[in-house]
Amino acid sequence: MTVLEIDLLDETNKLPDEDKQLVENILQFAASYLKIEEGTELSLTFTTNEGIREINREYRNKDQATDVISFALEEMGDGETEIEWGDLEGETPRMLGDIIISTEKAEEQAKDYGHTKARELGFLAVHGLLHLLGYDHMEPDEEKIMFGLQKEVLDAYGLER
Repeated sequence: MTVLEIDLLDETNKLPDEDKQLVENILQFAASYLKIEEGTELSLTFTTNEGIREINREYRNKDQATDVISFALEEMGDGETEIEWGDLEGETPRMLGDIIISTEKAEEQAKDYGHTKARELGFLAVHGLLHLLGYDHMEPDEEKIMFGLQKEVLDAYGLER
């Protein structure tokens, strides 16, 4: 079942089609598992360490490569950037935001953690999706909830660590 409309961009031009398909499948599974409404949209970009470093520097003032960055269009927690649709509610597709994954960082971390690149890409995609849905891990109780849900989704999909 296709729940999400995913606009996928591979800036690296190196990611194998099977890796792209795996990430898309995991996101579709996670969306269904988390009961996200059908037709919800998100953007997913695969980039290099340098590409994600530039984004991290520009938007988060951190001049370093990271594994995944999410830009939510809906802020569930503080409501600061929540979009009020008014009379258009239900007529316009829900746009969650953008997930950007460094494929180089995913490969590095897969080696560091001793699991497959597929498992790491899946983890990063679900992690990014949960951020778009308003989950965070800044506080210990938030981290426990978010990381528990990540593990639950990945285990249910069959990508155990």
